[in-house]
Amino acid sequence: MKKVLSIAGSDCSGGAGIQADLKTFSAHGVFGMSVIVSVVAENTSRVIAIQDITPDMIEKQIDAVFEDIEVDAVKIGMLSTEPCMKAVAKKLEQYKPNNVVIDPVMYAKNGCPLMDPNSIDALIQVILPYADLLTPNIPEAEKISNIEIINTEDMKTAAKLIYDMGCKNVLVKGGHAIGDALDILYSGKEFYYFESQRIDTQNTHGTGCTFSSAIASNLALGMTMPAAVDQAKEYITTAIKHSLNIGKGNGPTHHFYDLYKNGLHIKKSEGDLC
Repeated sequence: MKKVLSIAGSDCSGGAGIQADLKTFSAHGVFGMSVIVSVVAENTSRVIAIQDITPDMIEKQIDAVFEDIEVDAVKIGMLSTEPCMKAVAKKLEQYKPNNVVIDPVMYAKNGCPLMDPNSIDALIQVILPYADLLTPNIPEAEKISNIEIINTEDMKTAAKLIYDMGCKNVLVKGGHAIGDALDILYSGKEFYYFESQRIDTQNTHGTGCTFSSAIASNLALGMTMPAAVDQAKEYITTAIKHSLNIGKGNGPTHHFYDLYKNGLHIKKSEGDLC
Protein backbone atom coordinates (compact mmCIF):
# COMPACT_ATOMS: atom_id res chain seq x y z
CA MET A 1 0.00 0.00 0.00
CA LYS A 2 1.27 3.47 -0.87
CA LYS A 3 1.78 5.87 2.03
CA VAL A 4 1.04 9.60 2.03
CA LEU A 5 1.87 12.15 4.72
CA SER A 6 -0.10 15.33 5.42
CA ILE A 7 1.66 18.22 7.14
CA ALA A 8 -1.06 20.72 8.02
CA GLY A 9 -3.37 22.22 10.62
CA SER A 10 -6.29 20.39 12.16
CA ASP A 11 -10.01 21.08 11.81
CA CYS A 12 -12.04 19.88 14.79
CA SER A 13 -15.26 20.10 12.73
CA GLY A 14 -13.88 17.47 10.35
CA GLY A 15 -14.32 19.15 6.98
CA ALA A 16 -10.88 20.57 6.25
CA GLY A 17 -7.24 20.32 7.30
CA ILE A 18 -5.72 17.09 8.56
CA GLN A 19 -9.13 15.47 8.99
CA ALA A 20 -10.09 16.10 5.35
CA ASP A 21 -6.68 14.92 4.18
CA LEU A 22 -6.90 11.60 6.02
CA LYS A 23 -10.42 10.98 4.68
CA THR A 24 -9.22 11.73 1.15
CA PHE A 25 -6.22 9.41 1.49
CA SER A 26 -8.50 6.62 2.67
CA ALA A 27 -10.92 7.21 -0.21
CA HIS A 28 -8.00 6.76 -2.63
CA GLY A 29 -6.76 3.53 -1.06
CA VAL A 30 -3.50 4.92 0.32
CA PHE A 31 -2.29 4.84 3.92
CA GLY A 32 -2.54 8.29 5.47
CA MET A 33 -0.24 9.81 8.11
CA SER A 34 -0.23 13.25 9.67
CA VAL A 35 1.98 15.91 11.19
CA ILE A 36 -0.09 18.55 12.95
CA VAL A 37 1.44 22.04 12.80
CA SER A 38 -1.50 23.97 14.29
CA VAL A 39 -4.57 23.02 16.28
CA VAL A 40 -7.47 25.05 14.89
CA ALA A 41 -10.74 25.54 16.75
CA GLU A 42 -13.04 26.07 13.79
CA ASN A 43 -16.39 25.03 12.42
CA THR A 44 -18.36 25.63 9.22
CA SER A 45 -18.95 29.28 10.17
CA ARG A 46 -15.82 30.65 11.79
CA VAL A 47 -12.32 30.15 13.15
CA ILE A 48 -12.41 30.63 16.92
CA ALA A 49 -8.74 30.20 17.79
CA ILE A 50 -5.43 28.80 16.53
CA GLN A 51 -2.72 27.26 18.69
CA ASP A 52 0.53 26.60 16.84
CA ILE A 53 2.62 23.55 17.64
CA THR A 54 6.24 24.36 18.52
CA PRO A 55 8.76 24.04 15.68
CA ASP A 56 10.66 21.41 17.67
CA MET A 57 7.56 19.24 17.99
CA ILE A 58 6.79 19.68 14.31
CA GLU A 59 10.27 18.43 13.46
CA LYS A 60 9.97 15.47 15.82
CA GLN A 61 6.65 14.41 14.30
CA ILE A 62 8.24 14.46 10.85
CA ASP A 63 11.23 12.49 12.14
CA ALA A 64 8.91 9.92 13.71
CA VAL A 65 7.31 9.22 10.33
CA PHE A 66 10.37 9.24 8.09
CA GLU A 67 12.66 7.22 10.34
CA ASP A 68 10.19 4.35 10.29
CA ILE A 69 7.98 4.48 7.19
CA GLU A 70 8.65 4.99 3.50
CA VAL A 71 6.69 8.03 2.29
CA ASP A 72 5.42 8.00 -1.29
CA ALA A 73 3.99 11.55 -1.32
CA VAL A 74 3.64 14.55 0.98
CA LYS A 75 0.77 17.01 1.07
CA ILE A 76 1.52 20.27 2.86
CA GLY A 77 -1.34 22.53 3.88
CA MET A 78 -1.68 25.25 6.50
CA LEU A 79 1.66 26.67 7.68
CA SER A 80 0.70 29.63 9.83
CA THR A 81 4.02 31.25 10.76
CA GLU A 82 7.60 31.64 9.55
CA PRO A 83 9.08 29.42 12.33
CA CYS A 84 6.66 26.68 11.34
CA MET A 85 7.66 27.01 7.68
CA LYS A 86 11.35 26.85 8.52
CA ALA A 87 10.87 23.71 10.61
CA VAL A 88 9.05 21.98 7.75
CA ALA A 89 11.58 23.16 5.15
CA LYS A 90 14.46 21.86 7.29
CA LYS A 91 12.95 18.37 7.27
CA LEU A 92 12.04 18.47 3.58
CA GLU A 93 15.69 19.24 2.89
CA GLN A 94 16.79 16.41 5.16
CA TYR A 95 14.51 13.67 3.85
CA LYS A 96 13.97 14.86 0.28
CA PRO A 97 10.59 13.16 -0.25
CA ASN A 98 9.08 12.65 -3.69
CA ASN A 99 5.75 14.07 -4.85
CA VAL A 100 5.46 17.12 -2.59
CA VAL A 101 2.11 18.86 -3.13
CA ILE A 102 1.82 22.21 -1.38
CA ASP A 103 -1.51 23.95 -0.83
CA PRO A 104 -0.63 27.50 0.30
CA VAL A 105 -3.55 27.86 2.71
CA MET A 106 -4.09 31.50 3.68
CA TYR A 107 -7.77 31.72 4.56
CA ALA A 108 -10.56 29.44 5.74
CA LYS A 109 -13.63 29.13 3.50
CA ASN A 110 -15.41 31.67 5.72
CA GLY A 111 -12.63 34.21 5.12
CA CYS A 112 -10.85 33.88 8.47
CA PRO A 113 -7.04 34.10 8.14
CA LEU A 114 -5.05 30.91 8.71
CA MET A 115 -1.63 32.35 7.86
CA ASP A 116 0.15 35.31 9.36
CA PRO A 117 0.06 37.88 6.50
CA ASN A 118 3.64 38.80 7.33
CA SER A 119 4.73 35.24 6.51
CA ILE A 120 3.95 35.32 2.78
CA ASP A 121 7.52 36.23 1.88
CA ALA A 122 8.75 33.32 3.99
CA LEU A 123 6.31 31.02 2.21
CA ILE A 124 7.74 32.10 -1.15
CA GLN A 125 11.40 31.93 -0.12
CA VAL A 126 11.40 28.96 2.27
CA ILE A 127 8.61 26.59 1.16
CA LEU A 128 7.84 27.11 -2.53
CA PRO A 129 11.17 25.71 -3.84
CA TYR A 130 10.22 22.29 -2.42
CA ALA A 131 6.93 22.09 -4.32
CA ASP A 132 6.59 19.48 -7.02
CA LEU A 133 3.15 21.08 -7.30
CA LEU A 134 1.76 24.28 -5.77
CA THR A 135 -2.04 24.61 -5.75
CA PRO A 136 -3.07 28.21 -5.03
CA ASN A 137 -6.63 29.42 -5.53
CA ILE A 138 -7.09 32.80 -7.19
CA PRO A 139 -6.78 34.98 -4.04
CA GLU A 140 -3.66 33.04 -3.00
CA ALA A 141 -2.18 33.22 -6.49
CA GLU A 142 -2.77 36.98 -6.50
CA LYS A 143 -0.89 37.42 -3.23
CA ILE A 144 2.01 35.19 -4.27
CA SER A 145 2.39 36.58 -7.81
CA ASN A 146 1.47 40.14 -6.80
CA ILE A 147 -0.88 40.61 -9.77
CA GLU A 148 -4.65 40.92 -10.10
CA ILE A 149 -6.37 37.94 -11.71
CA ILE A 150 -9.59 38.66 -13.59
CA ASN A 151 -9.45 36.23 -16.53
CA THR A 152 -7.83 33.09 -17.90
CA GLU A 153 -4.81 34.92 -19.30
CA ASP A 154 -4.16 36.40 -15.86
CA MET A 155 -4.28 32.90 -14.37
CA LYS A 156 -1.66 31.77 -16.87
CA THR A 157 0.53 34.80 -16.17
CA ALA A 158 0.33 34.18 -12.42
CA ALA A 159 1.21 30.52 -12.95
CA LYS A 160 4.33 31.50 -14.89
CA LEU A 161 5.38 34.03 -12.25
CA ILE A 162 4.92 31.51 -9.45
CA TYR A 163 6.73 28.81 -11.42
CA ASP A 164 9.71 31.13 -11.73
CA MET A 165 9.87 31.29 -7.92
CA GLY A 166 11.03 27.68 -7.86
CA CYS A 167 8.02 25.36 -8.13
CA LYS A 168 8.21 22.42 -10.52
CA ASN A 169 4.50 22.72 -11.41
CA VAL A 170 1.78 25.25 -10.56
CA LEU A 171 -1.97 24.65 -10.53
CA VAL A 172 -3.99 27.87 -10.34
CA LYS A 173 -7.49 26.93 -9.23
CA GLY A 174 -10.41 28.88 -10.63
CA GLY A 175 -13.02 28.08 -8.03
CA HIS A 176 -13.25 31.74 -7.01
CA ALA A 177 -13.89 32.92 -10.58
CA ILE A 178 -17.21 33.31 -12.39
CA GLY A 179 -18.47 30.66 -14.79
CA ASP A 180 -17.32 27.07 -15.00
CA ALA A 181 -14.63 25.88 -12.57
CA LEU A 182 -11.44 26.06 -14.64
CA ASP A 183 -8.09 25.05 -13.17
CA ILE A 184 -4.87 25.66 -15.09
CA LEU A 185 -1.73 23.55 -14.62
CA TYR A 186 1.61 24.95 -15.79
CA SER A 187 4.57 22.58 -16.05
CA GLY A 188 7.13 25.15 -17.11
CA LYS A 189 6.72 24.05 -20.72
CA GLU A 190 3.00 23.82 -21.38
CA PHE A 191 -0.43 24.51 -19.93
CA TYR A 192 -3.10 21.93 -19.12
CA TYR A 193 -6.74 22.85 -18.61
CA PHE A 194 -9.20 21.11 -16.29
CA GLU A 195 -12.76 22.34 -16.47
CA SER A 196 -15.95 21.23 -14.75
CA GLN A 197 -19.41 22.68 -14.38
CA ARG A 198 -19.75 24.96 -11.36
CA ILE A 199 -21.96 23.41 -8.69
CA ASP A 200 -24.43 25.69 -6.95
CA THR A 201 -23.76 24.94 -3.28
CA GLN A 202 -22.39 26.74 -0.25
CA ASN A 203 -21.02 23.45 1.13
CA THR A 204 -17.43 23.77 -0.01
CA HIS A 205 -15.58 23.69 3.32
CA GLY A 206 -12.22 21.99 2.83
CA THR A 207 -12.27 21.76 -0.96
CA GLY A 208 -8.69 22.98 -1.34
CA CYS A 209 -7.40 20.54 1.28
CA THR A 210 -9.32 17.68 -0.32
CA PHE A 211 -8.24 18.50 -3.89
CA SER A 212 -4.54 18.75 -3.04
CA SER A 213 -4.69 15.53 -0.98
CA ALA A 214 -6.33 13.73 -3.88
CA ILE A 215 -3.54 14.88 -6.20
CA ALA A 216 -0.89 13.71 -3.73
CA SER A 217 -2.61 10.33 -3.46
CA ASN A 218 -2.70 9.95 -7.23
CA LEU A 219 0.98 10.86 -7.54
CA ALA A 220 1.82 8.28 -4.87
CA LEU A 221 -0.11 5.73 -6.93
CA GLY A 222 2.18 6.42 -9.89
CA MET A 223 0.16 8.79 -12.06
CA THR A 224 1.75 11.54 -14.11
CA MET A 225 1.12 15.08 -12.90
CA PRO A 226 -1.59 15.90 -15.50
CA ALA A 227 -3.34 12.57 -14.88
CA ALA A 228 -3.13 13.03 -11.11
CA VAL A 229 -4.75 16.46 -11.38
CA ASP A 230 -7.38 15.22 -13.82
CA GLN A 231 -8.44 12.33 -11.57
CA ALA A 232 -8.41 14.57 -8.50
CA LYS A 233 -10.59 17.09 -10.33
CA GLU A 234 -13.17 14.37 -10.95
CA TYR A 235 -13.01 13.31 -7.31
CA ILE A 236 -13.44 16.80 -5.84
CA THR A 237 -16.24 17.60 -8.29
CA THR A 238 -18.14 14.51 -7.13
CA ALA A 239 -17.44 15.37 -3.50
CA ILE A 240 -18.83 18.88 -4.00
CA LYS A 241 -21.81 17.69 -6.03
CA HIS A 242 -22.81 15.40 -3.17
CA SER A 243 -21.66 17.73 -0.38
CA LEU A 244 -23.13 17.46 3.08
CA ASN A 245 -25.53 19.97 4.62
CA ILE A 246 -23.77 19.87 7.98
CA GLY A 247 -23.39 22.94 10.18
CA LYS A 248 -24.72 26.47 9.89
CA GLY A 249 -22.13 27.80 7.44
CA ASN A 250 -20.13 26.22 4.60
CA GLY A 251 -20.72 22.50 5.00
CA PRO A 252 -18.13 19.84 4.09
CA THR A 253 -17.73 17.90 0.89
CA HIS A 254 -18.58 14.19 0.74
CA HIS A 255 -15.19 12.47 0.77
CA PHE A 256 -16.64 8.96 0.62
CA TYR A 257 -19.58 9.34 -1.77
CA ASP A 258 -18.40 6.70 -4.25
CA LEU A 259 -17.47 4.32 -1.44
CA TYR A 260 -20.82 4.72 0.31
CA LYS A 261 -22.65 4.29 -2.99
CA ASN A 262 -20.73 1.31 -4.29
CA GLY A 263 -18.60 -0.24 -1.58
CA LEU A 264 -20.43 -0.67 1.70
CA HIS A 265 -23.68 -2.31 0.63
CA ILE A 266 -22.40 -5.45 -1.09
CA LYS A 267 -24.44 -8.44 0.06
CA LYS A 268 -22.46 -11.33 1.49
CA SER A 269 -23.03 -14.82 0.16
CA GLU A 270 -24.51 -17.44 2.44
CA GLY A 271 -21.08 -19.01 2.88
CA ASP A 272 -19.64 -15.67 4.07
CA LEU A 273 -22.33 -15.41 6.72
CA CYS A 274 -21.30 -18.64 8.46
